[in-house]
Amino acid sequence: MSPLSSAPANATRVAPPLEAARSYPAKPADVYLFGTCVIDVFFPGAGMDAIRLLEREGIRVHFPQAQSCCGQPAYTSGYTDEAREVARAQLALFAGDWPVVIPSGSCAGMFRHHYFELFKDEPETLQQVASLSARTFELAEFLLEVCKVRFEHTGAPVRLALHTSCSARREMNTHLHGRALLAQLAGVERVEHDHESECCGFGGSFSVRMPEISGAMVQDKTAALKGSGAAEVVSADCGCLLNINGCFEKQGDTLRGEHLASFLLRRTTSASTGGVR
Repeated sequence: MSPLSSAPANATRVAPPLEAARSYPAKPADVYLFGTCVIDVFFPGAGMDAIRLLEREGIRVHFPQAQSCCGQPAYTSGYTDEAREVARAQLALFAGDWPVVIPSGSCAGMFRHHYFELFKDEPETLQQVASLSARTFELAEFLLEVCKVRFEHTGAPVRLALHTSCSARREMNTHLHGRALLAQLAGVERVEHDHESECCGFGGSFSVRMPEISGAMVQDKTAALKGSGAAEVVSADCGCLLNINGCFEKQGDTLRGEHLASFLLRRTTSASTGGVR
């Protein structure tokens, strides 16, 4: 069993609260990448940039081709049986001992926390769930805490705003990991913006079921981002980027957000690997 697989095999409750300390073993030679359905369909470049960032740190990245959704849209919409079957397929694909790196905090939170609830009545499956949970990392978290990256900024100075998915920041502390990575970059000024901790209105199926409320929320979010004076917007979650960028486009604004992986690959070198770009 992997040294990362520390959760008890007979766990029957949701994962420990975020305050619980996690141990980070040495940087592995191999990882899985779970690309997420939103990245696969709408932001494939962000997925490729995440792979390149990991490879730049000397890690071999494995991408099971049969992967699909984490099951979160069905789960949060009340379709528990359907979500369980989607989740069961992912458990089978990521059954090895390698860490699973996910460039989305909300999907990582589904793996790490909510699969326990989905399979609480299947004791025979909970060992797989516990192993996957212990091996799951959001991309920024993995780069910071496991790879111990040291990035150096390249290019002109820039003012940017960081948007993090509301579920990702509450379940995975994604905002802290993103801030810490950006703080390494001397040429980057991260600006605070109003409504930073609030939802952009996407919420997966929420934006379809309640479009008026979702639309009002993303209007507030884009107004706050524009009002911050940031020249660029980055996020660690492509679901949010899909909603925010769509609103910018509808408003006729030229400001666009990009995934944190794409920004880091484009604007940094890695001092931890001898400056390889």
